[in-house]
Parts: sequence; C-alpha cells; structure tokens
Amino acid sequence: MSLAKRIIPCLDVKDGQTVKGTNFVDLRYAGNPVELGKAYSDQNADELVFLDITASYEGRKTFTDMVSRVAAELSIPFTVGGGINEMKDVDTMLNAGADKVSINSAALRNPSLVDEIANHFGSQVCVVAIDAKQEDDGQWQCYINGGRVPTGRNLYEWAKEVESRGAGEILFTSMDHDGVKHGFANEALSRLADTLSIPVIASGGAGNMQHFRDVFVEGKADAALAASVFHFGEIKISDLKHYLRNEGISVRL
Repeated sequence: MSLAKRIIPCLDVKDGQTVKGTNFVDLRYAGNPVELGKAYSDQNADELVFLDITASYEGRKTFTDMVSRVAAELSIPFTVGGGINEMKDVDTMLNAGADKVSINSAALRNPSLVDEIANHFGSQVCVVAIDAKQEDDGQWQCYINGGRVPTGRNLYEWAKEVESRGAGEILFTSMDHDGVKHGFANEALSRLADTLSIPVIASGGAGNMQHFRDVFVEGKADAALAASVFHFGEIKISDLKHYLRNEGISVRL
C-alpha cells in the first residue's frame, strides 16, 4: 500500500487576515485564519500550511501571536512560512506551535540555512518552498520575495540541491497556475517527483476535484495544497477525499 496522499489547505495571511490572489496578485479577503484553521482541522484535512505572504517582501517576522492562536485550534500537522530567515525564527515558530517551517526566499539567499535547520531540528521540520515560473525558453526559474524577484536558479537543480542539504519536503508553486484553477503544473511536478526522493507538495492551480486526481496520477505529487477552492466552499475536503478514494487513490478518510 502506498503512503496516503495528503490534502493540505493553505492560509495565505496578510495583515492578520486570510487572503487569496491570482498569479500572486489581486488579493481578496477569505476569512479569519484561526476560524479557518479550526474548520479545516475538524474537516479532516491532513495538514495545514500558514504563509505570511508579505513578511519577506516587507522584511519583517511572521506574526507569532497569530501562529499560536491557529496552532491552539489544530489537531493536524501545522507548517508555517514567511519571513523565516534564521535559526531563531525557526525556534520561535516551533515554540508557537508549528510542526514544520517553510523557507523560500531565505533558502535561496542563504542555502546553508537548509543544512542548519535539518541538522538542528531534523529534516522533517524543514520544508523548502519554491515559487517558479516557466520562462519563454521553457526553463523553470525560481523567484523570491513573494514571486517578485527572479533568481536565475533552475527549479530542478535547486530542488535537487536542497534535498542534498537535508530538506524534508519540497512545496512547489507554479506561479503561472496560481489561483487560475486550470489544474496543477503536472509535467513539471512529475519531473520533480522523478528527480527527488523526498515528498513533493503541489501548489497552484486547483479548480475542481479532477485536478487533485490528476496531480496525484499524472503529477506524481505526494500532497496537494490549495486555498481558494476550500476557503470559498467550492470543494469540501470530505467530498474530495471520497472522490479520490473512488478514483483508486489512497487517502486518509
């Protein structure tokens, strides 16, 4: 029996409120993070991801108090990202109730941070998030600062590097697919899955239940993350899991 595939709602938080955009812009309000987090925990989501989406860009730390309040409501694993730049930020988030931290811009600026987190806290705590976009030449380039700044780094090479440095999981968001709801970047995901031996979490593009089936079958993802389809009630997690089970995909009901 293969490991169960995971369904992960994502709270993109800005100024203490959950928001959702399209292609990383045009944000709209989606609810209170504490209430949403509790609802997803109660609905049998497998994990919850909380991203302070402007922390890196604004150069500040993640909203610790909000993280504690969300964590207090959860009975599922909790990953926190945004504005985590050094070891003491990781310590702060774990003490606030996070089970894992997600680093993105900070890892690209200082790759040895991945080694430090993995060595000190264990690989299972270190999720490396990669925001990438397929350029005109077909290459996938990594971006930092909430998708604002291109880095010149190739998606596959960077993913392989962080795996070798001790990352426990990769959270890959296709910026072109984010919020568009036309499905995940399955070709890129499949290639990532073939390249890596650590789990790949797919993000960007969920619009209907079939997209989740496709990301597991064609994209070979280990987990699928989505935001707006869950926040706005378009897909209920229990319905999604029953659908996937009927499609022959192993999920935790």
